[in-house]
Amino acid sequence: MLEFWVHPSLILILGALLLRLVPRKLRSAYLLIVPLIVFVRVCTMQNGVFGHVDFLDWSLTFGRVDALSSVFGHVMGLITVIGTIYGLHIKEPGQHVAAWLYAAGALGAIYAGDMLTLFAFWELMAFSSVFLVWSRGTPEALAAGYRYLLVHAAGGSCLLAGIVMVGQLSRGDYNFGLFDLNNMSIGSWLVLIGFALNAAVPPLHAWLPDAYAAGTVTGSVFMSAITTKTAVYALCRGFAGLPVLVPLGVIMALYGVVYAVLENDSRKLLAYHVVSQVGFMVTGVGLGSELAINGACAHAFAHIIYKGLLFMGCGAVLHVTGQSRFTELGGLWQKMPLALVFTVIGGLSISAFPLFSGFVSKSMIVAASYELHRPWVGMLLMLASVGTFLHTGLKVPYFIWFGKNNCKPETWARAKEAPWNMNVAMAIASALCIFIGCYTPYLYGMLPFPVHFRPYTPYHISETLQLLLFTGLGFFVFVKKLAPEPTISLDTDWLYRRGWNLFVRVAQQHVQRFDNWLGGLYRVAGLVPVMTAAVFASLFDNRVVDGLVDGFATSVRSIGARFRTIQRGAVQESLTFAFAVVLLLLVAVALLL
Repeated sequence: MLEFWVHPSLILILGALLLRLVPRKLRSAYLLIVPLIVFVRVCTMQNGVFGHVDFLDWSLTFGRVDALSSVFGHVMGLITVIGTIYGLHIKEPGQHVAAWLYAAGALGAIYAGDMLTLFAFWELMAFSSVFLVWSRGTPEALAAGYRYLLVHAAGGSCLLAGIVMVGQLSRGDYNFGLFDLNNMSIGSWLVLIGFALNAAVPPLHAWLPDAYAAGTVTGSVFMSAITTKTAVYALCRGFAGLPVLVPLGVIMALYGVVYAVLENDSRKLLAYHVVSQVGFMVTGVGLGSELAINGACAHAFAHIIYKGLLFMGCGAVLHVTGQSRFTELGGLWQKMPLALVFTVIGGLSISAFPLFSGFVSKSMIVAASYELHRPWVGMLLMLASVGTFLHTGLKVPYFIWFGKNNCKPETWARAKEAPWNMNVAMAIASALCIFIGCYTPYLYGMLPFPVHFRPYTPYHISETLQLLLFTGLGFFVFVKKLAPEPTISLDTDWLYRRGWNLFVRVAQQHVQRFDNWLGGLYRVAGLVPVMTAAVFASLFDNRVVDGLVDGFATSVRSIGARFRTIQRGAVQESLTFAFAVVLLLLVAVALLL
């Protein structure tokens, strides 16, 4: 019996393609129904391998459903629902189409059973998400989207090259599973680099704050959730236990926090904390134990919800006021109290405050590091957690909603509560942050391995509260020193920006000079002889060939005119003429013989 299996990505792709055909009056309902169907589909899929297709010499698997893919698929479906609700006020369907195709690419990559299918959906993510940046329409967004596309095109090329090399070594086997970590080939390293770029591992991370801060309000919510976490899934699937990921993850966790300290733009600050929090997940993948992998998956799940909530809160401020810089905001608690409450919940969640989602996920990775006798990893991750609370849990709400009112008169006049759909989406995400933090079986029950970790122990609670409360005390003591300044931080994107300028300068000064010399040589050595030959050929054609043809035609016409005078219709004259011709021929033959 043939089982009919529907891929959740197919639902989103068809929904996106049909969106423009839906009447405007029914569009809001349609926007709610399609992602809800996808979420229900994700939650009801049974474990197994589905959607197997033999194409040419390749064996493609579109649906591999197991514990690892299910936990990521579940939260991707969830954030698609929340993000779509958040963007219901958008009348132009282009953003919804791009967002749904983006989510479809993520779900397709997560459920892919082979690397070729993974790559196809991987590229769908890259090319659909760039429109969420370009849709904002500002010159900065257009430039950031272009850089984003170039970086991901390079990463995709690297990934494809690695996949091809791995497939050749395995004689055409493109099954996507755990790589041989003890015998990593060049192809395996290329695949790892492709995954690391999407995970925003430094120095391959600068595209993230560059694009996320420039994207649309709704687009940044989807982007904060999808690309990096899909890469974390791919790392869990292919490189769990790879030692090099541990120091890379720790560097990510600290690097993002340091740059968040310097940042004045609220959404760019949140983007740097995406780098930091993904560093926790990459560390967990590198540690490789069951507890560490569970921690990486749990933290990815929690992070998608609370980071989306934080981007929604700051995005609501941007949507209403048109501003996202701390130095141009302040005192908005009077105008936007709901957004304040929701953003504080997101800040407490990312800071791993007890009773919030980050507390039950982040602590698993820290505990796994101590369990594997790597205390330096745990201590540095705790240091990164302190920095996270300092700048996301305290700095963001304080300098937007409290602190000195730096709003311009027109900004203050525009400030008001966000549209109802934005508040509903933020309320759902806030409720999930609290629910996950208070009822751990919901999240722990989905993880790939059995969970024996208990986050709510007296020691862990007291340790966490001490760190967070002393951090809060330090913030309010040094709040004036921590006040944002209207500066621009240089990151590694400066290298390829300056590198591009250097390339253009070199091209203009040297490459163009060589091109001009080569063009002159071509004109002298190539064009001049060819043109001379062409002129000669034209003269020969006009004077010689045409002269011969025209002369022959004139002669034939003259002879014909003479013969026409003979042909008068008289039989005797015709016979006389024919006899004369035959006689001449006989005489000619006789002379020749």
